[in-house]
Amino acid sequence: MSLDYLIPAAFPALILAHFVALLSPGQDFFLISASAVRHGLAGSRFICLGVALGNGVYIAIAILGWSGIRDSPQLFSIIETLGAIYLLWIGIQLLRSQAGDFVTGDSAGHAPSIRRQLISGLNSALLNPKNALFYMSLMTVILGPDATLAQQIFCGLWMFATVLCWDLLLARAIGLQRVRKMLGQSIHLIERGAGGVLAALGIGLFLQSGR
Repeated sequence: MSLDYLIPAAFPALILAHFVALLSPGQDFFLISASAVRHGLAGSRFICLGVALGNGVYIAIAILGWSGIRDSPQLFSIIETLGAIYLLWIGIQLLRSQAGDFVTGDSAGHAPSIRRQLISGLNSALLNPKNALFYMSLMTVILGPDATLAQQIFCGLWMFATVLCWDLLLARAIGLQRVRKMLGQSIHLIERGAGGVLAALGIGLFLQSGR
């Protein structure tokens, strides 16, 4: 089987556009970072999986050619509003972080449950309708109409794997014991900072959805 069967000519451009987007800190970045700083990789790896699965849903939607979110302003507005509420809630929780409640030892036993992590990651990705528009744009503008279903699926799997690996790498780097120990005295400030950013994103999204 020729590689051309799976890899479209525009694949390098797709990789570049997708990775540049990953480098831009967004709500997923701050959610993963805050959890990794406090709980290490044990408390954030399934958040990473949830984020990747949420992205995977929108990638699948883009491959199937479903444009209901883009073409339905009411549906788009509802998702934006729900996303804004979720970001505000997460932001408020992080803003309540207090000094002195961080243990520099192995805190894996106190990490959020797998279910809770997955739900947090899924919510963060799915309640951001811009993810849907981003992947639709990649599939339609960069790959174009000539891309086969096999090529679209291959690109979709690549992007899913890239999101998962990048987020896990981020969580692993931030969750290193020496990094967490170094940041131990200021973790509550980091969490409050992340909470402020998430809350600001939520307020901005809420105002945008109300236009």
